[in-house]
Amino acid sequence: MSPHISFRGVTKRFPVKGTEFTAVDGIDLDVARGEFLVLVGPSGCGKSTLLDLLGGLTSPSEGEILLDGTPITGPGLDRGIVFQQYALLPWRTAQGNVEFGLEATGVPRRQRAERAAEFLNLVGLSGFEDRHPHQLSGGMRQRVAIARSLAYDPAVLLMDEPFAALDAQTRESLQDELVRIWQRTGKTIVFITHAIDEAVLLGQRVAVLTSRPGRVKEVVPIDLGDRLSTDDPRSSPEFARYRHRIWDLLHDEVTRAQQLEKEVVGT
Repeated sequence: MSPHISFRGVTKRFPVKGTEFTAVDGIDLDVARGEFLVLVGPSGCGKSTLLDLLGGLTSPSEGEILLDGTPITGPGLDRGIVFQQYALLPWRTAQGNVEFGLEATGVPRRQRAERAAEFLNLVGLSGFEDRHPHQLSGGMRQRVAIARSLAYDPAVLLMDEPFAALDAQTRESLQDELVRIWQRTGKTIVFITHAIDEAVLLGQRVAVLTSRPGRVKEVVPIDLGDRLSTDDPRSSPEFARYRHRIWDLLHDEVTRAQQLEKEVVGT
């Protein structure tokens, strides 16, 4: 079966003060349909740049990204994006925020309401449809953002550190919720995080990136069985082994990234 997403020799450079800055360099990576892939790497390694490229928010300097074999040339409704900041419309209710994307796609009013209610229920927010963002907790706001991205049925969900700003308990709760949503919807998910535990818990595979410029150092397959079973996979020996493996891969890259940062500050 052909991959759902293919990065083919993807390099991205940005002009900086008369020279060029290479964010990612020669990325080759395939993502299967329905796969949950997590990207981890040190700060500044180009994780968010890769997500922007996949979302069509910017274009590669070299190479191409294929979605179902077709090059990505801009944003599209086949990709939904969830950012760290919720980006909800403060004057709209939870229901209204979820309906917002459906309005842009021309979904009739009655169907919009039904679909918004369906996806608010999917993320566990039935009963909160009429609340405005300021009346919701941070975790609830992020649930609304996830429901909004899912409601217009994108093939791919792109998530850029969506739980980073949340407290530890809310973060763990939403991690479990996201696994449940992924299993129920069968979406292809590409997820960025700095947290190794989060990467191991969520990913079927974890792609470890090098320090700047970002390259794929290794892709680690993760097999934790049913992650929603009664036994918390976070406490299993397998979880600890995967965590140790990814930290081993990241350690040198984090050190190198810190050295690069010192050199930049010192110039």
